[in-house]
Amino acid sequence: MKRKKPVQDHTSEHKDVHLQTVSFRPIGVVHSPYTERFGTPRQPPITEQVLGDQTQAGVIELHRGHNFEQALRDLDGFERIWVLFVFHLNSGWNPMVRPPRGPGGKQGLFATRAPHRPNPIGLSCLQLDRIDGRKVYVRGIDILDQTPVLDIKPYVPYADAFPDARAGWLTGLRQHEADHYDP
Repeated sequence: MKRKKPVQDHTSEHKDVHLQTVSFRPIGVVHSPYTERFGTPRQPPITEQVLGDQTQAGVIELHRGHNFEQALRDLDGFERIWVLFVFHLNSGWNPMVRPPRGPGGKQGLFATRAPHRPNPIGLSCLQLDRIDGRKVYVRGIDILDQTPVLDIKPYVPYADAFPDARAGWLTGLRQHEADHYDP
């Protein structure tokens, strides 16, 4: 299909915007059974060596006074949601990290999902159980209790799932393998 609208330039006047400080205000907070970093899953489906060795439920409670109840409308039709949050207990980062699983040795930070990052932003894909007012009930939580939430987005399978995509240094690892720690 040929584009009907003429091309427009909305960006040339904003060439230096990437140099400006960006700030966010949390929209809510996570209520999770996880209160310690070591016992929290590194990814939602990896539950060995964590609380109960099974997926856990959690609640995302959105703040009052922002009409978030309306913002949640129609989200309950989705099976999964993306939750963007702040790694609020982390400080500092390194360009090379040693992942808790894999071939051993260090990997470049951006080739991992390590929580210590230049901007401490986390992303989790959680199963949506139900919504009640400003509370979003989820399963498979891998986020610490009292974590600030920045945003919630629906998981859209046709746009978010690429099962044949290359997985870099993770190729060949068991998907649900527990973390390994050297003594």
